[in-house]
Amino acid sequence: MYTTRYTSPLGEMTILADDQALYGLWFNDQKYFGAGYDLAAYPQGRSRQGQAAIDWLTQYFAGQNPDPSQLKLKLQTTPFRQKVYQALLTVPYGDTATYKQLSDQLQGAHPRQNLARAVGGAIAHNPIMLIIPCHRVVGTSGQLTGYSGGLARKKALLKLEEAK
Repeated sequence: MYTTRYTSPLGEMTILADDQALYGLWFNDQKYFGAGYDLAAYPQGRSRQGQAAIDWLTQYFAGQNPDPSQLKLKLQTTPFRQKVYQALLTVPYGDTATYKQLSDQLQGAHPRQNLARAVGGAIAHNPIMLIIPCHRVVGTSGQLTGYSGGLARKKALLKLEEAK
């Protein structure tokens, strides 16, 4: 695995990838930066999936809607969090979802409990920012709520996507 730096319009980012998969993408000053990885232990360099992430980010910040499926994501986390991240990938570009909507989606047609807090915890620890679009999750009444990259970035990302 290699770390690669990317300069986005919203700040410096770090990519963790190898030729087979993308493991992480973080804003360098975000909460939970590199969580679960000792990023200093990985050499700086480029890999195929790291370059694919750079290409994806370049398209994204140019106002395009790149397809996340062109990347091979490797989520080293709990099964529940993996389900949350898969659900996030279904939230369309330019749209938003609430924590409750994601909770209900994860439970199917007959939700028995509100998993919104657990969903929120998973979202806060999203290891692949932007590509897994946790910035598209809002509060029940549409208000902007916590984002590990900061609310100003969340607002800028939603504006870039022209989300409602």
